[in-house]
Amino acid sequence: MEKILDIIDAIAHEKGLQPESVAEALKRAFIQTAKRCIDPELYYEADIDPETKSLTLFQSITVVKDDDALLTDEEESNKYISLSDAKEMDDDVEVGDQLQIDHNLEDYGRTAASSLHREIEFHVQRLVEDELYNKYKSQIGSIVSGRVVHVDNEQNTFIEMDEIRAVLPMKSRIKGEVFHVGDVLQAVVRRVNIDNANGISIELSRTSPKFLEELLHLEVPEIKDGMVIIEKSARIPGERAKIALLSTHPQVDPVGATVGVKGVRINAVSDELCGENIDCIEYTTIPELFIARVMSPAIISSVIIEGNDEDETKKAIVTLPSDQKSKAIGRSGINIRLASMLTGMNIELVELDGEDANRNEEKKEGVESLEALFK
Repeated sequence: MEKILDIIDAIAHEKGLQPESVAEALKRAFIQTAKRCIDPELYYEADIDPETKSLTLFQSITVVKDDDALLTDEEESNKYISLSDAKEMDDDVEVGDQLQIDHNLEDYGRTAASSLHREIEFHVQRLVEDELYNKYKSQIGSIVSGRVVHVDNEQNTFIEMDEIRAVLPMKSRIKGEVFHVGDVLQAVVRRVNIDNANGISIELSRTSPKFLEELLHLEVPEIKDGMVIIEKSARIPGERAKIALLSTHPQVDPVGATVGVKGVRINAVSDELCGENIDCIEYTTIPELFIARVMSPAIISSVIIEGNDEDETKKAIVTLPSDQKSKAIGRSGINIRLASMLTGMNIELVELDGEDANRNEEKKEGVESLEALFK
């Protein structure tokens, strides 16, 4: 085919693809068409001449002796050529060489032309999908935004994002959220799939802890610049969340920087999450102290860790005054659930008896006493 490079450049420009990738896609289209219209058992190659801008399709055929039995085999004979016949095409050919025989698909009529057109469309479309797949695969866990174009009967929300449509399933939507066509929303890319039947599909989420983390990256400059690191996060979407923060700069308070003046930064994130209450906790590598902080607003007397890092049933036994137990548990158990999610441990609460409680009142309370212990 003549002027194939002009066609490649036009397709690459229109689809936003690399010309080299389009060229390989067109080669595959020619080879598949040859297999479909000439012989599926033969081996074909395609080559583009940059000087003439033309594409040549050829069949590789093996040269054998004139009396070779393969020449009389009905199933294999079309893959081989006798030495004498090959010499008529190339005087220098020898037994065992691969002779290249040109094929012009135009010689195979309208069927071949129609098949080639379909193959080119298919391979270019697959190339576009692969490009999109790689683009959004690299964005898993990142925030994207788009406009709602459809909400189906199962309340799955479809969002138009640049050149592709993504879906926000109902299960990945914060409880109480209602979206309408035309709304603009933010979410994180949760999953990207591609298959021959349905092409590329992108699933979004607004309930993932990663969504909370990405919102904080947008809202808090210290987090964006790396002066504050989000070590861990846990959410019960739309209700409450806990985030563990670590400062990499001695003059930066991780909790204060994240909350902002009068809570302006954390409130902005909370508003995006339908009023989700967000607890900011300073991270520490001392597990007992970290658990005491995570159990806030409850005041903890002591923490004992049972098990080791390889133990999946690692447990923290938390001792606290009886009047702090309801705070530790939280409404519907939400506080202790989040604490367990954030620490990765099962948490068991043990109430102090009367004497221990009185003795505890004489000391510094809760987390302050633990802070002093580990200083």
